[in-house]
Amino acid sequence: MKTYGWSLICLMIFVFGCQQEREQLSFTQYVNPFIGTDGPGNTYPGATVPFGMVQLSPDIGIPGWDRIAGYYYQDSIISGFSHMHLTGTGAGDLYDILVMPTNSRFSKRIEANNFKPFSKYSHDREAAKPGYYTVDLLDYGIKAELTATRRTGIHRYTFPEDKASQLHIDLGYALNWDRPTDTHIKVVNDSTVEGYRKSTGWARDQRVYFVMRFSKPFESYRLYNGDSLNTGQVRGEDTRLILDYNTVENEQIILKVGLSTANIEGAYRSLDTEAPGFDFDKFRHLANADWESELGKVHIKTADASKKNIFYTMMYQSMLAPTLLSDPNGNYKGANDSIMHVTNYERYDTFSLWDTFRAAHPLYTLLHPERSGQMIASLLAHYKETGLLPVWSMQGNETNMMIGYHAIPVIVDAHFKKIGGFDTELAYEACRASAMDNARQIDTYKALGYVPVDGHHENWSVSKTLEYAYDDWCLAQFAKDLGKTEDYHYFLGRSENWRHVYDPQSKFMRPKLKDGTFVTNFIPKEYTPYFCESNAWQYFWYVPQNMEGLIEASGGDALFEKKLDSMFTLDPLPEDKLPIFSTGMIGQYAHGNEPSHHVGYLYNYVSKPWKTQKMIRRILETQYKNTPDGHCGNEDCGQMSSWYIFGAMGFYPVNPAQGAYAFGSPLFDYVKLQLENGNSFEIECLNNTKGNMYIQSISLNGKPLLRNFITHKEIMNGGKLVFTMGDSPDKSTVYRPLRSGEIYN
Repeated sequence: MKTYGWSLICLMIFVFGCQQEREQLSFTQYVNPFIGTDGPGNTYPGATVPFGMVQLSPDIGIPGWDRIAGYYYQDSIISGFSHMHLTGTGAGDLYDILVMPTNSRFSKRIEANNFKPFSKYSHDREAAKPGYYTVDLLDYGIKAELTATRRTGIHRYTFPEDKASQLHIDLGYALNWDRPTDTHIKVVNDSTVEGYRKSTGWARDQRVYFVMRFSKPFESYRLYNGDSLNTGQVRGEDTRLILDYNTVENEQIILKVGLSTANIEGAYRSLDTEAPGFDFDKFRHLANADWESELGKVHIKTADASKKNIFYTMMYQSMLAPTLLSDPNGNYKGANDSIMHVTNYERYDTFSLWDTFRAAHPLYTLLHPERSGQMIASLLAHYKETGLLPVWSMQGNETNMMIGYHAIPVIVDAHFKKIGGFDTELAYEACRASAMDNARQIDTYKALGYVPVDGHHENWSVSKTLEYAYDDWCLAQFAKDLGKTEDYHYFLGRSENWRHVYDPQSKFMRPKLKDGTFVTNFIPKEYTPYFCESNAWQYFWYVPQNMEGLIEASGGDALFEKKLDSMFTLDPLPEDKLPIFSTGMIGQYAHGNEPSHHVGYLYNYVSKPWKTQKMIRRILETQYKNTPDGHCGNEDCGQMSSWYIFGAMGFYPVNPAQGAYAFGSPLFDYVKLQLENGNSFEIECLNNTKGNMYIQSISLNGKPLLRNFITHKEIMNGGKLVFTMGDSPDKSTVYRPLRSGEIYN
């Protein structure tokens, strides 16, 4: 009995240990796709795979800022499930190919959703995890489940008994900026439907070709162009199809939708290669496995379960864009409005570059270097199609949203980090062409050395000057590395154009008229047309290519430090008018918008690293939550989440094309990066208890590290970084700061 009992105990310990290991290796369990679906986050909870073409998600069906992603957590109805969505943006588009199951139990219509079918739902009967979404449509008694492959959306609807069950496919459905221009539905047979939806909106010329297959043949159908009934096939701006079924209790109907931006043949290929058969659970498990593989590139250890949820959700959201554009045949709708073809890489789009050049793309070079190379090749494809690199591109369209030519730092960063998969000489040609273009006031910027004030409601003159100057520095470094000496000196000179808008009197970046004089009645905290979604406080710090020069111009270390202190303590007054994008405020710092994202790390440049450590820990702890309103601002296609990932690991790319990361305050006891090159990099935090936010010492591979940064190359080589933490600042150790104008390659 004693031997049997001991064996049983050993077996139980072994089983429990295996269970713990399985739980540790399951990363998707920590992801909460509802983070950001309330408040200003503008995220969606639906089914997708990493960087996939399909984002199959519920649509409330009612327009508005809060429903930019189609869904808003505070709402109580669902009007269907469409196949494409944007994550965390400030402009509403996509929502293509809406599907809604119904039956005879409910027929009410409301004007708010344009009299489309809808149903009430409850968050108690709703769930989401990576690659899967489910909700009960309460008015119909129908359970909806969604999953996805890279280019297909898969629906499973569980119906009650009803002789009038239906599936509605609506191509005329539109929301926010989106408007269909030409749609087509063809009923191929009783189990297959094909067609396309062409639309305009933020994407001027969007095209989605689709093929649908059904696990159960429909008994009859009704095909509409507006209110006109048709048979066989139909074309128009507002087409829809209603499929009729007679269902028994708990009968399941599976619907698969393959997509292509090029043609019907590509849509068929998407469906046939990625989603053969109708085994919904198999596709769901494959989607989960895809996410497990990508999320598993970073292992963390922390006793705080909520922080684990936040971290892995941020990992998840960092991989929702850019999105796949090419179909399995290699075809896609190009930015020149032609059907283009690729053979040796996959074409991506949804490049929110004003946001993502700052942290998201540097994160991709760290965790997804192979895919990062394909993204660079995609940027260069856009150049070959249009003659310029993209500014903000989606669905094979240039939207020209926001400012800068920020594909340049993304490309230059990849070049110095030895990211493969693209033509270096073509890359330089593309960068130079974009920097020498005459559009978007670059002509006057070249002539005057700054962008002057004009009457346009989004003049953004100061912001343009500062961001063009940073991009010019990146291009100068690229030219230097390629031996293009004349270009190097020219663009390095342009990188100092920030000095033309620096006002020594007010000690702010100040709007300047074409005659060279500064505007009068200048109040730095006011939001004016001269600053892009920001004010003078928030844009003052945007000289990441020459922080030393900015510090000197500000009067030296002490005055610069004092100004940083004021940035974080000058709270808006109750009567101040804050625009919708000024969220996550700490004094004048706005974490909810991108121009502020590097500012907390700038104390490092005046030898006060403990102030950076305190501020970064504060931002990490207060601006992200494991709740639907857990984002303090738009998630912006991976930028807000990437900021958190870097911050939680303990470092951040202040100059995102420099190949180095400034230290902040690491959040977790242990982090392990599984790098694509086969190496691993560990980060350990000793004495990492609550309140111990200050770094006492740093070592790299067992040797003391007396600088407040680490290089990308050091991480990619593998090794171990150890922080020893404490509850009070270490003011005795002198850490060598980053030199902001150097490349660490």
